[in-house]
Amino acid sequence: MTIDLEWMAWTVPTAIFFGTIAACLVGLTIWQIVSPSIPRRGFLPMTTTRGDRFFMALMVAAFLQIGWLMVSDPESALWIPLGAAVVAGAGILRWA
Repeated sequence: MTIDLEWMAWTVPTAIFFGTIAACLVGLTIWQIVSPSIPRRGFLPMTTTRGDRFFMALMVAAFLQIGWLMVSDPESALWIPLGAAVVAGAGILRWA
């Protein structure tokens, strides 16, 4: 049985992106096993764990990238929303 992945655009950046997310999830799993996270309450009106904050940071990063593509030239560099996503993600992971 062969799996046909021709419909997907598997480029090197795409593979790096998904590989990085997979590595982060493995790292978070190991970290959770070694040192279980304690739910805490930050600036959000709910208690969150380390994994919750990581998921929210990923969602914010995705929305920033998509929003940038909506309002800018498609040929423009994505470094600006990447920088904003890193700053927002760090803030969410630290203070949420």
